[in-house]
Amino acid sequence: MRNLSLGLLLLMLLLIGGPLYMWQFGGIDTRGDWRSADRTIAGLAPVPSETPAAVVQVYSARAFNWRGIFAVHAWVATKPENADSYTLHQVTGWGRPALASRAGTPDRAWFGSQPTLHATLCGSEAESAIARIEALLPEYPYREHYRAWPGPNSNTFVAWLIREVPELDVALPSSAIGKDYLGGSVLAATPSGTGVQLSLAGVLGAAAGLREGLELNIGGLVLGIDPAALGVKLPGVGTLGLRDGGRSRGDCAPLPADRS
Repeated sequence: MRNLSLGLLLLMLLLIGGPLYMWQFGGIDTRGDWRSADRTIAGLAPVPSETPAAVVQVYSARAFNWRGIFAVHAWVATKPENADSYTLHQVTGWGRPALASRAGTPDRAWFGSQPTLHATLCGSEAESAIARIEALLPEYPYREHYRAWPGPNSNTFVAWLIREVPELDVALPSSAIGKDYLGGSVLAATPSGTGVQLSLAGVLGAAAGLREGLELNIGGLVLGIDPAALGVKLPGVGTLGLRDGGRSRGDCAPLPADRS
């Protein structure tokens, strides 16, 4: 009985400790104004005018205001071959429908939070992924719906897209609350397709996969092990690892310089 009590106490400390750490040391502005929040460009996306190849990128950044203590917001950017701009595909709480695809800058700060790049596809693989993404967008089951917790939200959409597009070999960060929301389903493949996931409305569940590693979801907060990053997953914090778990594939080389 004592061991059980100690185990539950340790579990509670882990679940609470991560968000508390982010609150105190995560650099998150819980009183920020979206009208004046930082929207600078991080320089993580190939410049369209210099990159003829097709490009697909997956990003996330800390959610706006106090939500950033607990979670990130994810989005997908696409640029077909020879296109002169990117299209951003994402779900927000203020849009109608919730899912929107608009021209924009992929690597702009998300209202005060710098973006993290999780994956880049270039060339023919990106072109194939873009065709799939454009065909799938009308089929997203929660186009008109948004709920910050436990979903469906921005992370639910990106996780759904990863499941449906084989080229997107991506594991979303464990702090992407909503990625485990499966609607009326309880059992599914993990987004990468390399494992299995059990989820009760995104509130309670577990997952095991080659890309996702091991995850325990309690109230949307995730504890686990991240093999790709050789690290651990902590609630609120995300992954603490020895290496970057992201992947980039294909040729995103810019046009050769004019030497005339």
